[in-house]
Amino acid sequence: MADLMTPEAVVVQRGTPFKEIARLLDEYDITAVPVLDEDDQPVGVVSEADLLRRQIAKLGATTAEAIMTSPAVVAHPGWSVVEAAKTMEKKRVKRLPVVDDSGRLIGVISRSDLVQLFLRRDRAIQEEVLEEVLTRTLGVAPSAVTVEVSDGHVTLTGSLERKSLVPIAVRLCESVDGVVEVVDRLSYLRDDTATHRQDAPE
Repeated sequence: MADLMTPEAVVVQRGTPFKEIARLLDEYDITAVPVLDEDDQPVGVVSEADLLRRQIAKLGATTAEAIMTSPAVVAHPGWSVVEAAKTMEKKRVKRLPVVDDSGRLIGVISRSDLVQLFLRRDRAIQEEVLEEVLTRTLGVAPSAVTVEVSDGHVTLTGSLERKSLVPIAVRLCESVDGVVEVVDRLSYLRDDTATHRQDAPE
């Protein structure tokens, strides 16, 4: 996910005034900004919705600290795209500050960043699954497995040499950029997962 985030994030401090926050959102065409403390750690987020609520309540100009939604919902660079998308959906946010192991802000990931990834053409996904995952990585003959892709949903049909390769193939396909779901319809020629015990000598 680190390669999708915007590293140069637009941020504000606790004391940034209402009007300055509104100007930044408009100038950079964004929907929210992280609020950082003196250690560059996100302590909250101010969104367009926060500004509108403040206006409707007619409480007048104030600072980021008084307006922000806190604590900040954050992501980590090692997260998968699916983790980030699920967090946005669960917390009902459109942007996530990305922090390092010490909690310092290193970027921002937005819903639009994730959408661009999932809009990747089905043909490109199919080619990567066939050429990179099945043929090059797993050594599967191209004729052994059929790969169908529709709106990011990958269906694998065919037969692999060993049973143990089936879950590996599915996991590798799930990690391909743009894949939403993998449907496993694979069979196998040999079950190499069964434990074979030899009788002990008498």
